[in-house]
Amino acid sequence: MKSLQNALLLLCYIAASYATIADETDTPTPVRVFIFAGQSNMVGSDSKVQDIQNFPPFIGLDQPQSKVKFSYCIGRENKMRSNGWVDLEPVDNVVGPELSFAREVSQHIDAPIAIIKCAAGGTHLGGDWNPDDPQGFKMYPLALELVRESLKELEEQGIPYQVEGFMWHQGENDMFNETYRLNYGPNLVNFINSWRRELNLPKLKFYIGELCTKTIWGMDLRPWMYDISIGQKEVCAVDRLADYIPTSHVGVEIGGGVGLHYHYGTLGQLEHGVNYAQAYLKTIGEWIPSTRPLKKWPYPAGEKIQLYILAGHRNMEGERCFTQDLEKLNRQDLLNDQPQIAYRYQIGGGVKQSDEWEPLGPAGYYDTFGPEVSFGAALNQTVDCSQRIAIAKFTHSGSQMNDWTPEGSVAKSRHIYPKFIQFIRESVQSLEAKGHEVEVRAVLYHIGENEMSMPPYRQKAAQWVESMIQQSREDLEMPELKWLLSQQPPTDHENVNRIDVGADFKNLTENDPLTEWLYLNELPPQPKQLVLNTEGIIYLGEKLAGWVLEMKR
Repeated sequence: MKSLQNALLLLCYIAASYATIADETDTPTPVRVFIFAGQSNMVGSDSKVQDIQNFPPFIGLDQPQSKVKFSYCIGRENKMRSNGWVDLEPVDNVVGPELSFAREVSQHIDAPIAIIKCAAGGTHLGGDWNPDDPQGFKMYPLALELVRESLKELEEQGIPYQVEGFMWHQGENDMFNETYRLNYGPNLVNFINSWRRELNLPKLKFYIGELCTKTIWGMDLRPWMYDISIGQKEVCAVDRLADYIPTSHVGVEIGGGVGLHYHYGTLGQLEHGVNYAQAYLKTIGEWIPSTRPLKKWPYPAGEKIQLYILAGHRNMEGERCFTQDLEKLNRQDLLNDQPQIAYRYQIGGGVKQSDEWEPLGPAGYYDTFGPEVSFGAALNQTVDCSQRIAIAKFTHSGSQMNDWTPEGSVAKSRHIYPKFIQFIRESVQSLEAKGHEVEVRAVLYHIGENEMSMPPYRQKAAQWVESMIQQSREDLEMPELKWLLSQQPPTDHENVNRIDVGADFKNLTENDPLTEWLYLNELPPQPKQLVLNTEGIIYLGEKLAGWVLEMKR
């Protein structure tokens, strides 16, 4: 009898356990809700859905993402509204950062995602988005109403949710009003606190997108952009729930005329969204950067190493050079790591950097790479194996040449020269610590692209580079350091053609026997001004290698 009772008790326990498991299984996973808000570079201005096909890492994002809910109100005078929740897809043929954000996050977490977006170009925090006294297009109350209605609809449908983050990209238009500009930080604090209070979410996480310094405004409005960045960074430094998200390294639209533009465009918006996604995934511990370890040190102990420093801006970084293009170019060989060449890098001004030395190979963000890959491959095929080669690359595609001068500019946080010199020092010291004698064979600097499109920058380009070269030799204590300056054909437009920048660089090298100038007048045909495509970047690397081989003779 007792054994029967025990058996019945065991069955009851098992049944209760299964019931508990069933209850847990039946409980739906809360939808993770993200709020996107801001002005034109949050809208996706000057992007085109059909252009997504030009950027291999993002192909497919023109299609609806049926598992992602989307509620939106986009625009100023003529607003586009979802009027409730719909499947996420492009709106009005425009590419917003939410498209790539959703796909990236969905690939890392199992929970369902929902996005609420309210954005309008040409709006400012000091007026339109002001929580206390909204003016103009009155964006703050509009966005608040959209968020509340969207969340209420989830509640009415019995869908549990949790608001995970607020993605904010705005600030350009506050530059044009001195009061708004100088008070951007306090205004942003008020904005953040108001949202947390209104939504009763005191721990709501904010992701504050950097204003992109690669755009034309990053050049001609440099001091004002800097003022906004100070305000944003101060807020993020004080508020532990606010993260500053770098965006100056993302692609920027190539405009007509001289090529400069105000907006990210299609590529930049897609990369913009990935930036927010990775920042969020880091917050929840779900983002683990890929690693490319150099499994075996490629140089015999005590051997001398010739170190090449590659440096520059958009094309040295490889802004529009994608690994997926290599197959159609029949250059799959460049996909493979080259472990016989140690490679160290810091790109985007430090947005991505190697973990010590890696094997040479494609290592950029967003599946991109620069001329270092074809450069190393060409040298490896030609140089005698007794000549050991290492490559270190330092780039920032959101910088301009005056950022690389010893003096820098009014935008102190954009001063790249000290970081560049430190990077070279550390690269040499790291190799010496492994027991090698190191010769910095040359610095290969690709002349800035944006500078060629704006007269004041083009006028001073050679002067700025000359100051960098001279000071680098002194600071590195390398008086014989060679510099090889490569330059693609500069912008050909009546607004800038009166400045013969090629003659300026030629004159620089004629007065400096340790500096040479390589003019790339036979580039493969390029679809855009300023930036080279994958074929162009491969060509650049191979030309640099040929140049180095000539230098050795």
